[in-house]
Amino acid sequence: MTGSIAEVGNQSEPAAPSPPDTELSTTPIRLQTGDAQRPGATLDARMARIAARVAAYPSLPPDDGTRYSVRRLTAAWLLEAESAHTEKAHDRDLATFLHWCAAERLDPLTARPTDLAQFRLWRELQGTGGRTAKPATVARALASVSSWYTHLIANTDGRVPRNPAAAVKRPPVNAHHSPTAGLTLDEVDQLLAAADAEATDRAKPWHATPSPGRHGRYLAALRDRALLRLLADLGLRIGEALDRDVQELSYQAGQCTLRYRGKGGQPRERALPAHTLEALDDYLGARAAAAEISVEALTGPLFATTGTGARPGRLAEPNVFTWLRRLAAAAGLPSAGRLSPHSLRHAFATGARAEGVPLEDVQDAMGHADPRTTRRYDRDRHNLDRELARARRPPGQPTITGSDARVTGSIGATCQRPAIPA
Repeated sequence: MTGSIAEVGNQSEPAAPSPPDTELSTTPIRLQTGDAQRPGATLDARMARIAARVAAYPSLPPDDGTRYSVRRLTAAWLLEAESAHTEKAHDRDLATFLHWCAAERLDPLTARPTDLAQFRLWRELQGTGGRTAKPATVARALASVSSWYTHLIANTDGRVPRNPAAAVKRPPVNAHHSPTAGLTLDEVDQLLAAADAEATDRAKPWHATPSPGRHGRYLAALRDRALLRLLADLGLRIGEALDRDVQELSYQAGQCTLRYRGKGGQPRERALPAHTLEALDDYLGARAAAAEISVEALTGPLFATTGTGARPGRLAEPNVFTWLRRLAAAAGLPSAGRLSPHSLRHAFATGARAEGVPLEDVQDAMGHADPRTTRRYDRDRHNLDRELARARRPPGQPTITGSDARVTGSIGATCQRPAIPA
C-alpha cells in the first residue's frame, strides 16, 4: 500500500496512559460522547457549557446548591445523552418547552397531561415559513420532554410526582417516508465531478501565483472533495465523518480503514475504497506540506478548517450544508437548495440496493438496528424494474445472489472490495 493514507494508517497505537496517582490528576479527561470523540474537549469544559445552558432556562426553580436540585439534575440529564446530536436535540426541545411554560405561567414540575397536550398543539403550529411543524419534529420534542420528566422522577424522591408527557398521544410518523431531499446516482456523480472541477480550478491560481489566501482556498477544495467522496462511498452520517481525527485512519486485513463510533456509541471500522483514498491522499498530503511536516506527523481533526491559527479547527456541520448546496447549484442539480449531507446517505442505500446488494449487508454498512430503517432510506424500493429483477428467472439464467452482487460507480462501499495493494 502506497501513499499518504498508508503512512497515517500504519502509525503505531499510542501507549496506554500510566495509572494516576492517588492525588486527583490535573490531566484533562478526554470525553467520549456517543459517536463524537473530540480531542481537547475536557469533561469540565462540557459540564461548564451545559451548566450555562441550564442556568438560562426559564420556569425552573433556582439552584439551591444541593446535589439533587432540579437544575443540577437537568444538567446531569443532558450530560448523560448518548451522543452530541442527542444532547443538542434534548437541549433545544427542553428549552422550547420551558419557554412555552414561562409564556403560559405554568410550573413545569406540576404540569398535567392536559398541559402537555396543549404544548403539543402549540408546537405543531411552530413550523418554519408559516407551515406546521413536521410530525417527526413534534414527536421528538415530546420524547425529549418525557425523557427529562422520567429522569427527574427517578431522582427527586417524589418532588416531581408524574410524567405528564407519557399520557400524551404523539403524532404518527410515517416510517416509510423521509423528508430528506433525494439524489439519483447520476446526480451524485455530477456532484463528485463538480468537486473535482473546483479542486482543479483552485489549483491553477495557487500554482501560478502562490499566496496564503489561494492556498487556503485550494486546501478547502481538496478537503471538501475528500469529505464528499467519503459520504458518497461509505454512506456515513455527517457527524460520524466530521468527528473523526487523523489518528482514526488505520490498516486492517489488507485494507486501509476508518475507525469511528456509530449511533449509540457503537465502535465501528469500515474499509476505505480506492476512490476515497485517492482524495484523502491528496488532501492530507497538501495539508502536511503546508504545515511543513510529514503526513504521519499530522494530528487533529481529519477534516480541518483552513484558517491561519496554530492548530486547525474542526469543520462544522453548517459549513458542510453551505458548500454542498453551492456545489450542487454549480452542478445544476434541481434540488440544490434542499440538499443536505444526509441526501448522500440516502443515495448510498438506494444505489447499493439497486445493484443487488442484500438488505442485511446494506443495513450493516449503515449501522441500522432495524432493517425497516434501511428500507426507508432506499428511495427506489418501489421501482417496477427492480420488481422484474426479483422475479423468478427462466431456467438456465443464474440468480443474482449477495456474493455475486457488485456496486459500481461512486456508491460502492457495501460491495466486496478488492484488497488495497500493500
